[in-house]
Amino acid sequence: MLREEISLALKSAMKAKKAQCVSTLRLILAAIKDRDIAVRSGSDSDGISDDEIMKVLQTMVKQRQESIKMYKQGNRPELARQEAEEIRIIQEFLPVQLSSDEISDIVNKAIRELGAESLKDMGRMMAYLRKNYAGSMDFGKASAALKKSLGGA
Repeated sequence: MLREEISLALKSAMKAKKAQCVSTLRLILAAIKDRDIAVRSGSDSDGISDDEIMKVLQTMVKQRQESIKMYKQGNRPELARQEAEEIRIIQEFLPVQLSSDEISDIVNKAIRELGAESLKDMGRMMAYLRKNYAGSMDFGKASAALKKSLGGA
């Protein structure tokens, strides 16, 4: 399970005295715990699933990418480098992300397979992509590629 993998990585980083890695892994675990609390119900005490953890990690990466843009605009390269290092650490727990070209190819193949013809099929297509490519696909890019292919852009 991804949660245990992150906890083990934290223990290893603590033993190796890797301060940046330790702080980033603690941030990850805190974000997961926050998400656990947000979705907790009386009968569900196991916490969020690995798929949900991947979504948390992807959100963390996107937040840091936005921060890097802001730090570069504000002429703060040292902070941008720190954010980039955090991204690198977080991405160790995510599957390799598909490139824009790979996303376009997958979208076009899915359109043919599912017989999508217009933007009305967008929801069905996105559900298919989320089911089959969770964690490895940027769904913002996939949505843009779908709109372009289905004639909406």
